[in-house]
Amino acid sequence: MNNTLYLFISVAVMALVTYLIRMLPLAAFRRKIKSKFVMNFLYYVPYAVLAAMTIPAVFYSAEMLPAAIVGFAVAVTLSLFERGLMTVAVCACGGVFITELIMRLL
Repeated sequence: MNNTLYLFISVAVMALVTYLIRMLPLAAFRRKIKSKFVMNFLYYVPYAVLAAMTIPAVFYSAEMLPAAIVGFAVAVTLSLFERGLMTVAVCACGGVFITELIMRLL
């Protein structure tokens, strides 16, 4: 199978899966959801999925694990102090860069 056909099939499958995930709740739940537990569950699922996909990638993105840990710690600390997304991202990247630079010199 050539790459172009594989690409089109992959995009079609992803589009179908995305459509089904968005369409099925509309078809399944005709009435308004009144359960506070279900509403909270549905509210926090996107955040949990995003964290589950992002956090492992953070630790595999740097060449050295200690640098990744420093970058993660910087990002978490700045986000707890409610800094903006750009500030958190730039400072976390800077923390990784400086840590890798120091570790290479040692």
